[in-house]
Amino acid sequence: MSKETKAWAATSPQKIEASTITRRAPDDQDIAINIKFAGICHSDIHTVRSEWKEVEYPLVVGHEIAGIVSAVGKNVTKFKVGDRVGVGCMVNSCRECDNCKDGEEQYCADMVGTYNAKDPKDGTITQGGYSQYVVVDQAFVLNIPANLPLDKAAPLLCAGITVFSPLNHWKAGPGKRVGVIGLGGLGHVGVKIAKALGAEVTVFSQTDSKKELAMQFGADAYIATGDPKAFDGLDRKFDIILNTVSAKIPLDKYLSSLRRDGSLVQVGAPSDPLQITPFSLLPQRIGIHGTLIGGIAETQKMLDFCAKKQIFPEIEVVSASYINEAYDRVVKSQVKFRFVIDVSTM
Repeated sequence: MSKETKAWAATSPQKIEASTITRRAPDDQDIAINIKFAGICHSDIHTVRSEWKEVEYPLVVGHEIAGIVSAVGKNVTKFKVGDRVGVGCMVNSCRECDNCKDGEEQYCADMVGTYNAKDPKDGTITQGGYSQYVVVDQAFVLNIPANLPLDKAAPLLCAGITVFSPLNHWKAGPGKRVGVIGLGGLGHVGVKIAKALGAEVTVFSQTDSKKELAMQFGADAYIATGDPKAFDGLDRKFDIILNTVSAKIPLDKYLSSLRRDGSLVQVGAPSDPLQITPFSLLPQRIGIHGTLIGGIAETQKMLDFCAKKQIFPEIEVVSASYINEAYDRVVKSQVKFRFVIDVSTM
């Protein structure tokens, strides 16, 4: 049977408030999850504030979900009641296209987002993790290892896989030099993962204010880009550069610091177009790439890796009543480094 659950829903671009929503009845392939923690992602804010596309209010956002299995359908084989599980940015896909068959469900044309998408199972608009209960097909549920705390696991389901996937795809590891632009919610996790993979890691940030933190997270070097001489001596140094910031920056300077066949990977989502000069790419066969989270298998690989290496995001746990204030602080870059909602406070 369908079930009502407490939630915090956006009722306008400016306000999220306490609400009640109805979850669909689980089918034979579904898992019912009692949500314990839900991360706050900047994507939630962009969505709530209609900065990416039109939103039908009220809407419950949140795609960094960590909780406990409360019930399973009769055909569920991957999970049992009491398991620690997570749900990330998608809850379904077509399962038949080349992307799905390759384990890259995030690139499926019919990928179903965890919120603000049409649920093929009942035709409703999907509602996200700022709630106490959710029903998800077993194929899109992740196992959270026992030594990975649920509150710290939540941000890994978006921020973690967003940086892990390009590092995994472009084979960051021993002998590779990785640059990370920005030391925010994405960047700080990227530094930790790149270092754990064995790469030499350099952080790029505007000022020296985050240098000590970057070194604590494992960075080998730190460059304050506000210094006019910041890029001196960096020609053809890096194999991979992750751009985690959502702001307009001089990409040509970073491209000139890539080795032959190097890759600048865009993971931040600025609203302004990227600006580059073609001759920053041509002489060294350099590429600019985009990437979108990761498939289910790769996300599980990331969780297992973070559990093994004890890689945790830096979080601030807040009550549901603090969500609106948390949003304002995220926009002002006043959080170190990810907010996580304690769902028991709803």
